[in-house]
Amino acid sequence: MHIVFFGDQHLESLGGAQVSMRLQRRFLERAGHTVTAVAPRMHAGRGQADPGYLDLPSIPITLDREYAMSWPGRRTDRYLDRALASRPPVDLVHVQADFWGAFIGHRFAHRHGIPVVHTMHNRVDIGMAAVTPLHRQALAVLNLWRRESMRGIGQQVEGSDGWAFLRGIAQGSSAVTAPSGHFARRLEQHDVFGDVDVVWNGIDDDLLTAVRDAETSPAPARRPRFVWLGRMSPEKRLLPFLEAVVESQVDADIEIIGGGGQLRAAERIARAHGASGGHGASGGHGGIRFAGRLPYAETLARIAAADAVVQTSIGFETQGMTPFEAAALGTPTIVSDPDIAAELRGGLWAVPDGSVRALAATLKQAASDIAAGNAPLPDADVAEAFRQSSRTAAMIEIYERVLRAG
Repeated sequence: MHIVFFGDQHLESLGGAQVSMRLQRRFLERAGHTVTAVAPRMHAGRGQADPGYLDLPSIPITLDREYAMSWPGRRTDRYLDRALASRPPVDLVHVQADFWGAFIGHRFAHRHGIPVVHTMHNRVDIGMAAVTPLHRQALAVLNLWRRESMRGIGQQVEGSDGWAFLRGIAQGSSAVTAPSGHFARRLEQHDVFGDVDVVWNGIDDDLLTAVRDAETSPAPARRPRFVWLGRMSPEKRLLPFLEAVVESQVDADIEIIGGGGQLRAAERIARAHGASGGHGASGGHGGIRFAGRLPYAETLARIAAADAVVQTSIGFETQGMTPFEAAALGTPTIVSDPDIAAELRGGLWAVPDGSVRALAATLKQAASDIAAGNAPLPDADVAEAFRQSSRTAAMIEIYERVLRAG
């Protein structure tokens, strides 16, 4: 098959969806398929030489020029059609985008009568509410844009909230997939699609084996090591985590991996705690260290070496990759989101509610359990099912089902 991915952002840009799409592409190509990834051209100077990428004309939308946008319309349609005309005939479109990438991908598939599989990555309502107080107005504008850009594709969907938006961009799809059971249930409950397939985002089999083989037993007499990783933005709840560290005075070493707009605020909390950049905290407690952005392989190695990973977002994640990566590497997780906790099926400490106090108490309990040798073990079946080879096999079954039905 020749499968064309459509994304909102270039696959070489930062982000969990981009990491997942790169991995999907590699394992599909291993299985003998051809993948073309269509996304806005990057302006940060990376990822332009790969023949599997089809870069659309774009404009940068962030100050660091990491992210860009391509405008869905006739000019982009013509550019895309010309570029794909020189490649093998397209068998299937796989939209893995929530905004302009989704519009462009569905427009292309509709013009050429090609079936679409659409993977939903984003709780649009929660994400908008986290980044702007005007989220209702922003969602109303997005729905207007969606109706205009996807005019004539499926039945027109009215409404101005996040679920109306997702229902609208699912129009024209032959199958919709979600990266977790809890998100799939929500999509079905809100009539986004009748029967949503669950296909987790996976972890690279080869990298998983390499990291596991490189693991060494930690020295027994040391503080527990907790790792928090992700984008430093409000919906990820880094600041409440650091406030919980301060409140608990937990005797643990804390490593923060990632970057984003809340870095300075996070560093201020760490300084107030008496620890930043790897220096120990006052009072004999562990330190808070900011590692910055790390390559994926190094991030996995840090997860494997940790005693626990901390996941603090609530209600936002459509899967929550980090706890599953931790489970695959044998590392338990402190989990704030009850949906993710249920899907992990074990190997975790569940935070009972969204308060800083509850998180502080859970951190102290986890540190105590780790010191006593009573840390919970991740579910072995979850760890095995998270391998990308099994995820790609599941997606190929959906592709083949769609093509047979078409």
